[in-house]
Amino acid sequence: MAERPPRILLVEDEDAVRLGIEQALELADLPVTAFAAAEPALAALKAGPADLLITDVRLPGMDGMDLLRAAQGLDPDLPVVLMTGHGDISMAVGAMRDGAYDFIEKPFASERLTTTVHRALERSRLSAEVRRLRAALDGDHGIDSLILGRSPAMQALKRTILQVADTGADVLVLGETGSGKEMVARALHQFSSRANRPFVALNCGAIPESMFESELFGHEAGAFTGAGKLRIGKLEYADGGTVFLDEIESMPLALQVKLLRVLQDRKVERLGANKAIPLDLRFVAATKADLGELSRAGKFREDLYYRLNVVPLTIPPLRERPEDIGLLLDHFMGQTAGRLGRVPPFVSEAERQALFAHGWPGNVRELGNLAERAVIGLPLLPAGLGGGAGAPPATAPAGTPGSASLADLVDGFERRLIADSMRRHKGDVAAVSAELQVPRKTLYDKLKRFGLEIETFR
Repeated sequence: MAERPPRILLVEDEDAVRLGIEQALELADLPVTAFAAAEPALAALKAGPADLLITDVRLPGMDGMDLLRAAQGLDPDLPVVLMTGHGDISMAVGAMRDGAYDFIEKPFASERLTTTVHRALERSRLSAEVRRLRAALDGDHGIDSLILGRSPAMQALKRTILQVADTGADVLVLGETGSGKEMVARALHQFSSRANRPFVALNCGAIPESMFESELFGHEAGAFTGAGKLRIGKLEYADGGTVFLDEIESMPLALQVKLLRVLQDRKVERLGANKAIPLDLRFVAATKADLGELSRAGKFREDLYYRLNVVPLTIPPLRERPEDIGLLLDHFMGQTAGRLGRVPPFVSEAERQALFAHGWPGNVRELGNLAERAVIGLPLLPAGLGGGAGAPPATAPAGTPGSASLADLVDGFERRLIADSMRRHKGDVAAVSAELQVPRKTLYDKLKRFGLEIETFR
């Protein structure tokens, strides 16, 4: 996908000067959004991040210096170029000490302006790259907060997500019901340079076919009966961000043609309009079906399938990674207990073994529901759990058949010890640290790892 054009905001109250700057930048292939006052420019900054702000110092209402300070409060890394008269130079120099990128004294040549703008945009690009690299360095911690799993298959999936997140390539997420396809899409968005732009999730199976086109593409006032006013579609709203199309196999064939055109052209045309609007979007589609098989059967467009399938990511079903069951169970119970103000219940080894043996047709979502049942006082194992109709039984974590691995047994024992001590001391971390003879930082790390929320014990 082509790199998105920079977002440049210009504030200049003199019409002739503003028009001249707009023309100079557009001739240099630098698109710009111009304002005659600071207030609407600040509103545009609040609506979404920019790559560069160019502002006159002397403006009606809020002046350029106040706008500089407000912009820095929203984004400390945003380059701000001040345009000054001769009498404002000392003020501009002071502003540079306070964080402005540069200033240009009026009148200035077009070449001076475009050179400054190119340098400022390069600074903006480098700042964005530094933020992305920092996120990647913290990636293991950050992505683990979205996608849980210590199994080799999940570790490999998380590495791939971090690898492709900022490439801009469209992604097709494959996985069974309840396996966490939307969480993968959110991780792709969060660990990309689009993280500050919208993430729009659409379930293609939940939108009535009669509303689909208007929902995605929007419409002009009067485009059809009942269209009383202009409506911005979901795709246009997501400009600069990520669109997640869940259950893509449910999209009507007639609309698949229109989606394919958007994917190819990166433009959208509202219903009733004649003008195409360029968009900068990353598409993540998800399906539990075999789209290749559906396309061969004529139930899904083959060209759309190949266009979406740029980077396929497969989420392994829970039954194929039983070593993650204990971690997920403890996480969900801790999460629910924290929300309800309760203490996570004790789970016996026999109950954990039954969980390992279950087929998990509902995957992670099913496990989360069981954990919530347990926290509110219902039996963890409803009648019949352990075999899982319609799915092959899982193999318990590495070890002898039917037994948990040594690591899982140790984790379970350690979690119970810590939880029991936390209950006795009513969440007093210092007292628990002394009783168990572990450093307080180590204890905090273990509480987080086992999903034990301190507040639930107080």
